Amino acid sequence: MVASGLVVVASAGFIGLTLVAVGLIGASVTLAGGYWFLAERGVRRWAGLTLAVIAICWVVLTFFRQELVAVALISLALLALGGTAARHALRHTAQPWMPTTTPPPARHPFIVMNPRSGGGKVNRYDLKNKAEQLGAEVTLLDGPGQVDIPAIVHDAIRRGADLLGVAGGDGTQALVAGIAADDDLPLLVISAGTRNHFALDLGLDRDDPASCLQALTDGEEVRVDLGVIAGRPFVNNASFGAYAEIVQSPEYRDNKERTILNMLPDLLSEGAHLTVRTGTTGRDSGPTTLDDVQAALISNNPYGSGRLLDLGRRTRLDQGVLGIIAGRLGSVTRAVGLLRRAHGQSIKVLTGHEVVVDSTEASIPVGIDGEAVTVDTPVQCTIRPRALRVRLPKNRPGVPPPRIDWKLLWHIAFDR
Repeated sequence: MVASGLVVVASAGFIGLTLVAVGLIGASVTLAGGYWFLAERGVRRWAGLTLAVIAICWVVLTFFRQELVAVALISLALLALGGTAARHALRHTAQPWMPTTTPPPARHPFIVMNPRSGGGKVNRYDLKNKAEQLGAEVTLLDGPGQVDIPAIVHDAIRRGADLLGVAGGDGTQALVAGIAADDDLPLLVISAGTRNHFALDLGLDRDDPASCLQALTDGEEVRVDLGVIAGRPFVNNASFGAYAEIVQSPEYRDNKERTILNMLPDLLSEGAHLTVRTGTTGRDSGPTTLDDVQAALISNNPYGSGRLLDLGRRTRLDQGVLGIIAGRLGSVTRAVGLLRRAHGQSIKVLTGHEVVVDSTEASIPVGIDGEAVTVDTPVQCTIRPRALRVRLPKNRPGVPPPRIDWKLLWHIAFDR
């Protein structure tokens, strides 16, 4: 990876360093233009988009004019090779995954399936018939009077269900997970939703939901944490502020992109004024109070290594702490500042056993695992360490490799 930079400098000398600076300036201008596109309306919005496009074209043309296309391709090839080697090294030295046990097969598994989730994955993959062939009782959530999921699940438990399964979105999975944790029953997660973030972090195959059913006959168990917000369980996260207000809009379901563009300017200029207070014990980042917060994301275990670049997934779900990402992007300067650091005046990344989100409003919108709800303030978020038993198939893709951690990679390279 060092060689990828040296190739440019050695081939072009001072011009190579200039091109690196051009790339950084272009990235900053592109981000600034993108922020104006989201934060403004009318002429200013389209001026921001035009600025971002011009910056990208300027960078590309600058490289072509210096006739360094071949050098750039060699540099990119070296960079890709170095990145592959780095990921390989980190994959084989990463922290072990959550411990697993091998339980006996369930005698009376009960599975709730939502045929509408994920664009109809339940019917597309014939999940109902496949589950019944493996001895599971299945209830479909598409008939009148079958919207009270807790009542349906509790009735199955009274009839002897010793495993609870759910094929649906993360919100439905969280609802059943809370019941499973209360009754100390294993939960079978079937990746039949649209995004399936919980399934991703459990290492399940999101492209083949039927593969999750193998856990009924050849499975293993892990114990994971369960988040709780205002008495309601969540498996992924609870969002406050801008995103939560957007998903509350009646127009959001019909036209997400237009709704976001219409609402963001007001939310970025004014938006919520939240106060976030974290806990003080264990692995917490320490007692912290964040005032005038525009948006906050409270997650069941921290995302990635705590960096903004790692927001796509969680490497473990049994660390016993909440992840907290909170801040305010009230200006283009703060937005561009994200290029330089993830921690600073704009965004704070913390952990805590307990988080309280408060507001001057009596109630605020919250997005809980993608579901829009309204909660009275102050809102208390806690975590139940290792409260949930999850039954997984032994044969599964596994958690994706982590992003490159440069500090850890340096220690590995020099055997420290």
